[in-house]
Amino acid sequence: MEGSLFPNRPAFPIQQTKPTVQPPNQRLKFRNSTLLLPPLQQQSQAQQQKSPPSKPSFPIDSLLQNLLHISKSKQPTTISAKTNNAHFTSSPVSSDDEEFQETRLGSSITIPRIGKYSEEHVLPVNDHGSLGFLPTNCKSMLNAILEQPMSSLNWFFDSAKVELLDLDLISLLKALDVLGNWEKAIILFEWVVLNVEDSDSKNEKLDSQVIEFMVKILGRESQHLVTSRLFDLIPLNEYSLDVRACTTIIHAYSRTGNYEKAITLFEYMKQKGLSPTLVTYNVMLDVYGKKGRSWNEILDLLDEMRSKGLEFDDFTCSTVISACGREGLLEEAKIFFEELKSQGFNFGTVTYNSLLHVFGKAGIYSEALKVLEEMEKNECPLDSVTYNELVAAYVRSGFLEEGAALIGTMTQKGIMPNAVTYTTLIDAYGKAGKEEKALRWFKQMKRTGCVPNVCTYNAILGMLGKKSRIEEMMEIVSDMKLSGCAPNRVTWNTMLAMCGNKGMHKRVNRIFQEMKTCGFEPDRDTFNTLINAYGRCGAGVNAAVIYDEMIKAGFTPCVTTYNALLNALARRGDWRAAESIILNMRKKGFKPSETSFSLMLHCYSKGGNVRGIERISREIYDGIIFPSWKLLRTLVLANFKCRSLMGMERAFEELQKKGYKPDLVLFNAMLSIFARNKMYDRAHETLHLIRENGLLPDLVTYNSLMDMYARAGDCWKAEEILMGLQKSGGEPDLVSYNTVIKGFCRQGLMQEAVRTFAEMTSQGIRPCIVTYNTFVAGFSARGMFSEIDELLSYMIQHDCRPNDLTYNTIIDGYCRAKFYKDAMDFVSKIKERDDSYDENSLQRLALRVRENMDS
Repeated sequence: MEGSLFPNRPAFPIQQTKPTVQPPNQRLKFRNSTLLLPPLQQQSQAQQQKSPPSKPSFPIDSLLQNLLHISKSKQPTTISAKTNNAHFTSSPVSSDDEEFQETRLGSSITIPRIGKYSEEHVLPVNDHGSLGFLPTNCKSMLNAILEQPMSSLNWFFDSAKVELLDLDLISLLKALDVLGNWEKAIILFEWVVLNVEDSDSKNEKLDSQVIEFMVKILGRESQHLVTSRLFDLIPLNEYSLDVRACTTIIHAYSRTGNYEKAITLFEYMKQKGLSPTLVTYNVMLDVYGKKGRSWNEILDLLDEMRSKGLEFDDFTCSTVISACGREGLLEEAKIFFEELKSQGFNFGTVTYNSLLHVFGKAGIYSEALKVLEEMEKNECPLDSVTYNELVAAYVRSGFLEEGAALIGTMTQKGIMPNAVTYTTLIDAYGKAGKEEKALRWFKQMKRTGCVPNVCTYNAILGMLGKKSRIEEMMEIVSDMKLSGCAPNRVTWNTMLAMCGNKGMHKRVNRIFQEMKTCGFEPDRDTFNTLINAYGRCGAGVNAAVIYDEMIKAGFTPCVTTYNALLNALARRGDWRAAESIILNMRKKGFKPSETSFSLMLHCYSKGGNVRGIERISREIYDGIIFPSWKLLRTLVLANFKCRSLMGMERAFEELQKKGYKPDLVLFNAMLSIFARNKMYDRAHETLHLIRENGLLPDLVTYNSLMDMYARAGDCWKAEEILMGLQKSGGEPDLVSYNTVIKGFCRQGLMQEAVRTFAEMTSQGIRPCIVTYNTFVAGFSARGMFSEIDELLSYMIQHDCRPNDLTYNTIIDGYCRAKFYKDAMDFVSKIKERDDSYDENSLQRLALRVRENMDS
């Protein structure tokens, strides 16, 4: 088939291959006796076998039930303690099957607890040599606490309140920590915070020593959410905490997204005369980096560090560079890096990895490779993170196979690929529409002993959800259950995103409610996902309502939020509203991202605004907007939708010039537009490029190729490609057959067109209105009006009503033949055949006849 896929340019005018004329008794006509259509059910089954439907009616209930079962099985049983209008819950998971258990503090505070508590864990206090500091009156209370199961601690503390408040709290907390019961220490500390009402008693119990000790435990065990919630209730201005304690609390605020509280505490530290350490400054750089729109504040902090004589370390550098990556500040990252290098700074692996991440996120693999060369030149050790960032850089530039090849390189160098490596590849193949390759990598990942994490499962569920491959999603959810991997908020967000199709907003509502039932309260990402989902459902009003609810819930919009709104507008082509979103972003200090500009291009193309596309393209070519692979790819496709050949060629050329790798979607778009513009040399060049880039033509490629020959008048060549597709194991679709039928009809070979129609229906594919209108045009052009009458009757019998184009084409055919009376007779008899056709439309047809008569 290779010779027919990549033939030499045909010589024009094309010499028609002479058709084989059938005897009169074998001529096919549009009658039920000669052309039987497959039933609708058969067609539906055939479509399901070929590819998943785009708007399925799928059994989401079973999938939801499985996900709910896993989510709830991972939830701890909780008891509530309501005191002082605060509501915290403290409890363990009581399960004999799980080694990893959880304790929940607060409405959503979770403490991991490893191992099981039983009597063997409780040592008599008097026998424990390391508890010499513990007062005698605390020992019996300590034994009592150790004997209590986690779930009943709050009840026990309430019953022993008087005795507890008389004891030395700091000694009791230290003893619990020494014995490895830090979770119980935290629950006791929480209980005191909530239950000591008298301010004098509270200040006596919760002195600075107690708070600093508990902050040390919380920081050591990475209990950031617990820390954040507890210190929302403790007035820190009443205590004199040291720098280390303040830094730990600031870090906790940062990890939980409470950036303003972190900044406030940092300023309070300095007002109190505490001198922030290098660690404190590094944490604050991270705070501003995550907060966003804070580059000037980061520069101020760096100046402050220099003025105090603090020398930057690897974490300082990596944190600043990572902040640039989040904001898309490529130039700022490079300038910061080069300035330090010029000062002789010796970068470590962490800093280089951060720089790789910046370039990888932008899909600039060439810059990433330069960083790798510098690391090797400076003998800086490469680790799994280094390779993971390189894989990300390759796949985001379109080089999926090159990214996959790095797994072999890692293994050869003794660095084992981890879950992040495989998940990056799986996600990239999934987004490229190569689901089977993604699933093969998932199987290889498990074969090599690499355990998938929740991010891996989320990537696969998202990939399968886009294609509505529900049965396979069920298998993945079952695999999660078997591997003991609990769904997280992102898993539920993925389910919300999956239902983001037109008309499915009720399913979005249901999943959102089930998500909350499982204890996952919506965060900013959830709201962003909801805005996206409602936008794809065509419910623009709902998307706007969700945005308002997000603001009311106290979440600040981020770039992702604005992109979600842009996505909803892009689907409608409402570029004016989209422009106002971009303007609003900039007014609030946000820098539109690569995705923002990509969505604007989609919006302009959907709305037919070529000037808008040209305006963004100029900024890309002038370097004002970074020309990433994603943006240049979108620019090609946006120009394709607007039929702008010049714009497409320029964008495609720029993409190749930058060293990016075009994918099959881009090649197919180029092939299609060359075919439409009868640029056959360029079309054949594109076909050769597909092969040279190691890509295999898909159905879209074949259909474009058929269309090219059909437009050129070589209908037999178009049919040859159709037959070649079938012989190679491919499955033509309705577009394939419509294209070949169009080729025959344009050449007047109506019997060949009808024969192709018969072959199509025998394959279980029902015709659409486009198919019938193609035949109407062919019959009409040749004055075959009796065949048109048969065709119209056939259409109506098979539940496909003629539309305005059908009738206009017939009227024009009569008028070209000067059969004006026959045209008027035809109009007058339409209602007899098609009683659904309205009077206004009939009047327009009659007027069309009269206008042709007068012209």
